[in-house]
Amino acid sequence: MIRCADIREILASGVPLIDVRDPGEYLSGHIPGAVNVPLFSCQERARIGTVYKQVSPEAAIALGYKLVQPKLRGFTEQARVVAPSGVVAVHCWRGGMRSEAFASHLHQNGFQQVLRLSGGYKSYRRHVLDTFEQPWSLKVLGGYTGSGKTRIIQAMRHRGVQALDLEDIGKHRGSAFGGLASEAQPTTEQFENNLHLELSKMDPEKPIWMEDESHNIGGVNIPMSLFRQMQSSPLYFMDIPRDERAMYLVSEYGKTDPSRLAEGLQKISKRLGGLRFQKALEHLRQGNMYEVALLTLEYYDKCYARGLSFREPGLVRMVPHPRVDTPSATEMLLTQYA
Repeated sequence: MIRCADIREILASGVPLIDVRDPGEYLSGHIPGAVNVPLFSCQERARIGTVYKQVSPEAAIALGYKLVQPKLRGFTEQARVVAPSGVVAVHCWRGGMRSEAFASHLHQNGFQQVLRLSGGYKSYRRHVLDTFEQPWSLKVLGGYTGSGKTRIIQAMRHRGVQALDLEDIGKHRGSAFGGLASEAQPTTEQFENNLHLELSKMDPEKPIWMEDESHNIGGVNIPMSLFRQMQSSPLYFMDIPRDERAMYLVSEYGKTDPSRLAEGLQKISKRLGGLRFQKALEHLRQGNMYEVALLTLEYYDKCYARGLSFREPGLVRMVPHPRVDTPSATEMLLTQYA
């Protein structure tokens, strides 16, 4: 049986999902968990598009069938690996000919049930963006750089509290030094898809903790509708002494390749000022990471204070804490600001 299903049914069903778009489309953005079994390669799809424009739609369809024929057995085998039960969902970009042809082929080759995503990936993207528009009960965790905010968010998640680790989803720590991890960032589109997946697991009626971020996290952007909600939500600001935060940064970055740290310093050199920048490089050469951290915190603290000044004063709760201590800070936040 082949039938169409909307995106909510597809996501709720848990049925294995095959994305038949070309690899380039898939890499730009895909439904988390979907497996790419491309009907055409990027080059083949470009050829078909050229024939469609320069010759005729009929000629493009004929070329498509010619290119697909040698691959049919492989499609069946790949689909069996993805969905050994014989129940599967498929989609293309708009829910058109690619998913229709693929679904028919699977059904003709023994698949018991094939769901086609109505409207294709395009309908999924509308669903994702609509989700960010709905109201969420947010609690935003703020604090100067080096306050251990990410670890607190992770500790909350470990305790079963609703919390989003935006930097983990974006694969970036959100500063000039935030891209030091080896894992590449997703596209902004895929970041939105992955963020939607995490939000879909949460109850919108209950509070969700997330770290205070600027609109961009490295090379990806927080959806503007969600970002506006973050800006208008209560901010719980961890107020920790600078020397304590500097020691924390040394523990986080102290073993990083000095050349990569120098690259990070170079990115903020103009804002640090020539003298501070040169001092920071000299301390880095000498291995005095604590002094490097103190100098960079002078810059980051000013940036954060400037951003804090734009917040509605009544939404900011200062949370003094003597040191960077994840367990005690997490307990205090959940006890006093539940």
